[in-house]
Amino acid sequence: MRQNSTAPRNNKLKPSSNLIMNGSVRVRVIRTLLAIQNGQSLSSVLDPLLNSLHDGDKGFAHALLLTTLRQWHALARLLDTLADNPIDEVEVRTTIQVGLVQLLYLEVADHAAIHETVEAAKEIEFAHSTGLVNAILRKVAKNPSKFRKKCDKKHSLPNWLAYQLKQDWSEQYDELTQGLRQPAPMFLRVNSAVTSVEDYQHALDGAEIDADIVELTTGFNLANSSESTTATMLSTKGLRLHQSTAVNALPDFALGTASVQDMHAQLAAPIINKALMAKLIAENANTDSDSDESNNELHILDACAAPGGKLAHWLELISANDESSLFHVKQDNAETSPVTADIKVTAIDNEAPRIERIRENLQRLNLSQHDLQQADNSIALNIVCADATRWQHGKNKKAATNEPVFDAILLDSPCTATGVIRRHPDISILRTEEDIEQTALLQADILHNLWPQLKAGGYLLYVTCSILKQENVEQMQDFITHHNDAVAIEFTEDCNWGIAQTIGRQCLPIDSTSGDGFYYALLHKTAE
Repeated sequence: MRQNSTAPRNNKLKPSSNLIMNGSVRVRVIRTLLAIQNGQSLSSVLDPLLNSLHDGDKGFAHALLLTTLRQWHALARLLDTLADNPIDEVEVRTTIQVGLVQLLYLEVADHAAIHETVEAAKEIEFAHSTGLVNAILRKVAKNPSKFRKKCDKKHSLPNWLAYQLKQDWSEQYDELTQGLRQPAPMFLRVNSAVTSVEDYQHALDGAEIDADIVELTTGFNLANSSESTTATMLSTKGLRLHQSTAVNALPDFALGTASVQDMHAQLAAPIINKALMAKLIAENANTDSDSDESNNELHILDACAAPGGKLAHWLELISANDESSLFHVKQDNAETSPVTADIKVTAIDNEAPRIERIRENLQRLNLSQHDLQQADNSIALNIVCADATRWQHGKNKKAATNEPVFDAILLDSPCTATGVIRRHPDISILRTEEDIEQTALLQADILHNLWPQLKAGGYLLYVTCSILKQENVEQMQDFITHHNDAVAIEFTEDCNWGIAQTIGRQCLPIDSTSGDGFYYALLHKTAE
């Protein structure tokens, strides 16, 4: 994506491939920031940066990089007021912003912040700018609290995004834009097939890691076989750490006992799993319990599945030895055998490296196909590298028609990811206004391709990590308008998360203890 900064567009950066991790800590951070402005993601450059440093420097480099990104646009506006003339060179602007972060947010000693930043300008071969860098930083160092207030007064987002958020969330705008500047809390999902949230909290206590149990309640009216609805409730529990912790310090993390997953992301698998159970119960309510038809084959799809967190959560729920498992669904008049025998799970994503991430995550959680085959259940897992806008189960990619195959679909749709800016602050630099329209069109293409592959009576859960209505509720409104067999399932007031929309619910990343910005809409497919 094109560079999105206050610097002139015709001022080209050095090619991203020239990223060299040497020099002082500040120089390496500056080069990393330049690479991000040139289109590289934070996730692709963070590890190279940290791996190039001694252990004692990693914490400072991480804080300097992430804080600079979080305050990027506010710092750019402040810089424009501090300079007598426009600063056109991206490298110089970036160097000064790194210096400002040290003075305003990291409480680095004035002399160290100024001297080291001036030296960094020399190291990146912009020695001609040292006088300007020195003058601006010294001016700020004389009254840092004044300039910190100026920097914090408004948002730290590109103006186009701030404007759109003002249109979409006028009542929450101030809280939302300030919340996006803060670090996100760290949440854990506990593998319910292995242990309970309460027991894992005790294990964390033993490792001197403080964590609170967070419980989200979801209420919705699910369709049943008589075309009426049934009030349904479910509870989702996770853990919020008081302080972010390296995963290798978490008890039994390598054994798959827990995963790092945002609390709002942890809603996806329980919701679609509960809907699938409702479909199963409704279908078997009219089936003789002694009939072979009561042993159903269920086929479910996780579309756009990478990196596999929601897929893993769904597999954990399916295979858990409790009421969340599909193997424990019974008819009202059944006392012994469950009504399901075989569950086929298909997961697709369109990039081979992302497919590998799915496999790695499932391997750690003991949820690979081999693990599932060894377990006492009947789950077949198939992971496919495919384009969700064209892929059709069991057919050629360019097939003209498709047929209903799936009982439930979890669509973790591509989006602008504006709801996770706290975790990935580079998004506010990399995204452009044009991305919204392009992404919405991509989402619509995926929905139109997958919907015909859902059986009548089935459910599709549409999820994004966006906070823009065009990608969320407006997308759903348009979809239902063009699909007479799509009915939106109502989330009730029993939900203790999110904001009710005309279709679905929207979570906003407003405070320091909340989850990220996620949108959820549950669709039921009726018989035409």
